[in-house]
Amino acid sequence: MDYGNMLGDAFGYAKDGLVGHWKRWILLIIATIISPLMMGYTMEIWRGKKPAPEPEQWGKMFIDGLKLLVAGIIYAIPVIIIILIFGGFAFFSAVQDAVLSGDPNYFTTNIDALMPLVLAFMVGLLIAFIVAIIISLFSTIGFVRMARTGSFGEAFNFGAILDTIRKIGWGSYILALIILFIVAGIVGFVLNLLTEIPYVGWVLWIILIPILIIFEARYICRIYESSGET
Repeated sequence: MDYGNMLGDAFGYAKDGLVGHWKRWILLIIATIISPLMMGYTMEIWRGKKPAPEPEQWGKMFIDGLKLLVAGIIYAIPVIIIILIFGGFAFFSAVQDAVLSGDPNYFTTNIDALMPLVLAFMVGLLIAFIVAIIISLFSTIGFVRMARTGSFGEAFNFGAILDTIRKIGWGSYILALIILFIVAGIVGFVLNLLTEIPYVGWVLWIILIPILIIFEARYICRIYESSGET
């Protein structure tokens, strides 16, 4: 897998798709504000369309975006459950200890007693983070399969997802995602810094964020296509 070529292709795809196409850029800024629309446009990119497609059929884009949103929520359920279990345990244990003590200032006078509960919650967050990483390995390919086939169920066709990942190669696939995470993280950090600029910071963020979204979508598309599947 040629990671440099994939990064260059994704950047060029985003640049050529927006620079000089001001109407498209403005429409995608609007789509970014209405999140399901941009998610639907991302699905269009995952379908392998080249160059970057025009944001058309807004109703279809919106529905596609809602499908992607629902699929994402379903994938997130295990992470949410883990956080609720550990967070709920820590919260109710702390409340129970406070009630049994009869001390209205329990939380300020017994900080040490709360540390095991805080530690338990932190362990829960760590487990949730690890599970989220594992889930993302499946969901990334699942979402592209959903876009390519038009079938919501393909987002959870784990047999087909595993087959696609095997064709890519687990090592190549994970490394490709790590590279994307690093590059997108750096760009996202810079964009977030722009929000600190008084008055115009958020405007600049809204204007530039479509570039990052299109870049990420095209890069993921290239990862998927490296499996040789259509």
